[in-house]
Amino acid sequence: MDTDVVIIGAGLAGLRAAQSLESRGQSVVVLETHDEVGGRVRTEAIDGFLCDRGFQVLNPAYPALRECVDLGALDLQSFGVGAIVRSGEKTTTLAHPIRHPQHALPTLLSAHTPLSDLVALARWLGPTLMRPDSEQAGADQELRASFDDAGLTGRLRTDLLDTFLAGVLADSSGTSSAAYVKQLVRYFALGAPGLPKDGMRALPAQIAAGLHEPVRLGTAARDVEETSGGVRVTTDRGTILARAAIVAVAPDDLPAVTGQEAPETHGLTTWWFRATGEPRTGPFLLLDASRAGGGPAGPIWNTAVISEVARSYAPAGAHLVQATTLLDRLDGLASEAEVRRDLARLYKTSTADWEVITHHVIPHTLPVQLPPLRDRGPQLLGERVVVTGDHRETGSIQGALVAGQRAAAAVAESLA
Repeated sequence: MDTDVVIIGAGLAGLRAAQSLESRGQSVVVLETHDEVGGRVRTEAIDGFLCDRGFQVLNPAYPALRECVDLGALDLQSFGVGAIVRSGEKTTTLAHPIRHPQHALPTLLSAHTPLSDLVALARWLGPTLMRPDSEQAGADQELRASFDDAGLTGRLRTDLLDTFLAGVLADSSGTSSAAYVKQLVRYFALGAPGLPKDGMRALPAQIAAGLHEPVRLGTAARDVEETSGGVRVTTDRGTILARAAIVAVAPDDLPAVTGQEAPETHGLTTWWFRATGEPRTGPFLLLDASRAGGGPAGPIWNTAVISEVARSYAPAGAHLVQATTLLDRLDGLASEAEVRRDLARLYKTSTADWEVITHHVIPHTLPVQLPPLRDRGPQLLGERVVVTGDHRETGSIQGALVAGQRAAAAVAESLA
């Protein structure tokens, strides 16, 4: 045998599986088709700017992070816990009253936060905050139905929550699992998400750097075959024999590697601009509630001056702005001109001289997570091949890391 376990895919799930197996004394070979690790968690460095592929944040409240990385070494630069909401000509900063006491009174007195909605939000999220496992133990339903049942139907929902969560989930339909969303919101309530100094790529890079054997980049797996004594993995660079294999590729790559049907996914786009002038939002996301009845009046579902949050993402004196659109909307593939117009409206400034640094269209951002939320774990194909990824857990960094950990445990048990 060339190794104990071969892992196909160096995204977060694959890297976490490798890390866990090595800690158990197993030898591991990790294969990655691309020229860098990270899977969907990647960053492009362009002319001194750091542009993540898809607007992503790292939440230090995720328990799985503390188990596998040195958070301090990532030098996290934090977003504010809240958002700026534009409604027509007016903007309002809505922020966590304890984390941002200077915004407490305006937040509580805002028309966007009626008392009835605050009470309903506590009713909706309270049990999950107090007992994190309570939602998985109970009946699940679609997010929009859970809001309705909790009485969360006013402007806090229409002006803030629906728009913010659509951007997090890459899903504006409101049909995601409510139990899943409550878990995510709990983590947002407990932590202050941010961006590593060297971009989101720093997270998978740190895990990969700690492995005993470097990831084999630019090595695509073409076939995985279970044999009488283990598995045979055919790659562009030869054959690898192992006692077991973990397939941790992106959902849309599963058919090519395993022959399985790809899980359904949601998608989004991100635009990255070098902005002129001095657009100011502080450390907060900017959301739009200018449409009649709430919600965005244009294609952009969230935007932020990233350089105000993470100074390392832009050269000194430069301003970096990101804007996200959703691919489940008719305007998800809005043109550059349409995005510029919407940014000009949102920031109340000319964007004619803003320079597009890069533009990412990511059709497979996150797996669809419909109710009921199930504890599925890794999938066994035969006796020695395991399929894992966030589509087997929950669509998040937490879900990907847990997926890798559980796949490692399953393989280690089969090899014992």
